[in-house]
Amino acid sequence: MILWLKGVKFNVTTVDMTRKPEELKDLAPGTNPPFLIYNKELKTDFIKIEEFLEHTLAPPRYPHLSPKNKESFDVGCNLFAKFSAYIKNAQKEANKNFEKSLLKEFKRLDDYLNTPLLDEIDPDSAEELTVSRRLFLDGDQLTLADCSLLPKLNIIKVAAKKYRDFDIPGEFSGVWRYLHNAYAREEFTHTCPEDKEIENTYASVAKQKS
Repeated sequence: MILWLKGVKFNVTTVDMTRKPEELKDLAPGTNPPFLIYNKELKTDFIKIEEFLEHTLAPPRYPHLSPKNKESFDVGCNLFAKFSAYIKNAQKEANKNFEKSLLKEFKRLDDYLNTPLLDEIDPDSAEELTVSRRLFLDGDQLTLADCSLLPKLNIIKVAAKKYRDFDIPGEFSGVWRYLHNAYAREEFTHTCPEDKEIENTYASVAKQKS
């Protein structure tokens, strides 16, 4: 998704992770994607890879993708961890608490998405903007913050529905506006795994509640 937004031409080679090819084992032994090798230097941390791409593929040839607001990066940082705990929980009596923790993070994200950013507010306008109209986390353009959060949101939406019959509540209008805008962008939809692939991946992770 980052490379697409940068306007870089690239090839995609799919890999069956249940039967890793020897080339992959030789390139990064003991490492699962994503990873990046540049000038024989291996980078396995996703954040480090993002930072490298942003620094290397820089203006004027490539667009700047870093968000202007730090909170755009921070607001969803705990969401996937709460989802992971929720989907792995096998104790029926504890399910409500895990779901409550997940919903709390969704509420935090929703509040941020519905709160106007400073550059949305026109001090000379007679109209007071009370709910944000922006398309994405940091404004109307996709940034690295979206590249990090959107794939996780998509996984949560698919896997939680399949294995916990959990839907993101409709009351979270900011989250749903954000998702609808994201699904309208090919940079996102064309880099998402198929729903079935997500379901298969989490089939062994999701614990049956007892």
